[in-house]
Amino acid sequence: MYLYQQFFRAFGNYKFTMIPNAIEVLFDERERPVPFLSQIFNPLFGGILGVSCAIFVNFVSKKPILSGIQKHIIFGAVGLGAGKFFDGIRNEELAKRDAVMRHYIQLHPEDFPMPEGKKYKELLTPWVPVR
Repeated sequence: MYLYQQFFRAFGNYKFTMIPNAIEVLFDERERPVPFLSQIFNPLFGGILGVSCAIFVNFVSKKPILSGIQKHIIFGAVGLGAGKFFDGIRNEELAKRDAVMRHYIQLHPEDFPMPEGKKYKELLTPWVPVR
């Protein structure tokens, strides 16, 4: 008996049960940790962009690239602040979008039925060796 036949015999009628419906996803009360990189990406990118702008200004004015280090520090700090500001705006917009989605799902739960589980044998095709 082939391995895939053993697999279908053992798991062919097993249904996926990890498919959540929309209500479970949006109303989950667990605290999700914010990924580290998403916390620092926008401020870091803004700071790097600010320092790059200072380098570009020096390059265009035909000065040494790293001259006027205070300009690099100021541009980097402004870029860091701008990145933090735009990150906050983005988080507010995403929170508003989620609130609108939650409200719509609360008002129209019939539009979001529980997805039916699929069996492994419906998803996997028989394996045919090519020699």
